[in-house]
Amino acid sequence: MTGAANGTSTVGAGIGAAAMLPVPPAMPAELAAEIVGVAAVELKLIAELHEVYGLRAPGTLRQRTFAYLAAWADERGVDVTKPTSVNAALGGQLRRELRQRVLKRTFRNLPNLTPFMIGATVGAVMNRRDTRRLAEKVRADLRRHQVPWAALPAPEGPQDAP
Repeated sequence: MTGAANGTSTVGAGIGAAAMLPVPPAMPAELAAEIVGVAAVELKLIAELHEVYGLRAPGTLRQRTFAYLAAWADERGVDVTKPTSVNAALGGQLRRELRQRVLKRTFRNLPNLTPFMIGATVGAVMNRRDTRRLAEKVRADLRRHQVPWAALPAPEGPQDAP
């Protein structure tokens, strides 16, 4: 969680520093870059939390990716008892939730474009706070369904030769 919070904080500070001298045509690109950067770090965080709590989303890599994307949009853990299929993940519900999450993130990131390095500080603090809040929500959700380490299946992959 700390690494992800530091990562999103760095993204916010970087975008805020890039907005030091406001250039209106560049502002939409700066906001988009920040949203993509923060979302990538937070998706990785969600996938890692699921692994730590022994609740990896079922399915292929693509299906797991969509399940984690849905978890990011909902700010919740993946319910492994109700696996999300690729078709359901691409449905209107997920697209609507993603659109709302990105729009909310865009409005929340507008102060990061404040000039004279104020935006860098604001971006760093806000992204760190938001990522920690997301991690706490997902962790609380996953703790309710946590699988003990002893009950986890053996890892797949090549075995050591005798």
